[in-house]
Amino acid sequence: MKSRAFLAVLTALFAATPALAQSPIEGLWTNPKRSVVVRIAPCGPAWCGRVVKASAHEEEKAARHGVENLEGEQMLTGLRPAGAGKWKGQVYVPKIRSKVGSTVTMKSPGRMSVSGCFAGIICKTQVWTKVG
Repeated sequence: MKSRAFLAVLTALFAATPALAQSPIEGLWTNPKRSVVVRIAPCGPAWCGRVVKASAHEEEKAARHGVENLEGEQMLTGLRPAGAGKWKGQVYVPKIRSKVGSTVTMKSPGRMSVSGCFAGIICKTQVWTKVG
């Protein structure tokens, strides 16, 4: 009987972990040019996004900035809830070979904006579309 109670407590604890709960950002997302596809999935207590597909042109651009393989690169890291439909973490920018602060905001069930700012003054936002 004690083992059932223990299992029930463990199940409740894991169900409460944000990374294990279904999230609207989970899945495959593509940038506006459809040249990169990123899979967003749980990673520990947060969400991360890894490039699963990149066009030859995007691979070439990344290589010019010292990134050998864009496919497999983790683009989004440490995304944690920051309000309704919003997550904050970091985005990797191949052009500067650095991570910058990022905000991901759901626009609709199949669209989200991904913003990143370097030094708080140079910012860029893209609207990504869900593909899977």
